[in-house]
Amino acid sequence: MAISAPESIVKLVKKFKDNEHIYTSSDFDEENTKIEFINPFFEALGWDVHNKKEKAPQYKEVVFEDTVKINGKVKAPDYSFRLGGQKIFFVEAKKPSVKLDKDKHPAFQARRYAWNAKLPLSILTDFEEFAVYETNSKPHKKQNASVDRIKYYKYTDYVEKWEEIYNVFSKKTSITK
Repeated sequence: MAISAPESIVKLVKKFKDNEHIYTSSDFDEENTKIEFINPFFEALGWDVHNKKEKAPQYKEVVFEDTVKINGKVKAPDYSFRLGGQKIFFVEAKKPSVKLDKDKHPAFQARRYAWNAKLPLSILTDFEEFAVYETNSKPHKKQNASVDRIKYYKYTDYVEKWEEIYNVFSKKTSITK
């Protein structure tokens, strides 16, 4: 049975498209990107982003600004997605004016977080773009943004490719892996 994009995703895509010139301007910041687009995107994938189930802190499905040690320093990916208290993947968010397909630094940052936490995947997104990185090899600052990128979507792909996205990143499929 095919999995269609829920109405909430169709509406998010339309909202972004209708005001793309505003959302992709340098004035639209990361925090508003998370609130208006990224949080609802992952809610549509079945994640309890705002802990509405009131789980104890150690069992929350999504932790904002979780910690990971890198070279003895504590860093904080924007989102840590967890099941049963175990980290599954990180999401690093940026504002849509950042060009995720080409900008080396955000890709390095997302890969470095997951590499140091020994997680197999990391996501880098600004909603306009959604990049998935495999983190089997140590990232380096000078590497191109495409290194170890295994999937890349534009927001215009979400409705058509929803089943593909759902089958990898939904809470339901994460439980069965």
